[in-house]
Amino acid sequence: MSLNLQTIRDKVEFFESSSLEQLEADIQKKIEQNEALMLGVHHVQHHVHTRSENGRSIYTAVVHFRAVPTP
Repeated sequence: MSLNLQTIRDKVEFFESSSLEQLEADIQKKIEQNEALMLGVHHVQHHVHTRSENGRSIYTAVVHFRAVPTP
């Protein structure tokens, strides 16, 4: 078994939800988890898509995390 201690510098995560509140909660939970890895939010991009079959909205987001600079 090998253990790799390489630092994560960039990480991109994708989110999807049927409600904006749930999407925000999912992103906030992931932000807290990534803070433990010394990663902070660099950029957030979000979209709303409406399905033509049923008219429901789907909320999506892409969050780019980057390593927090050490002083």
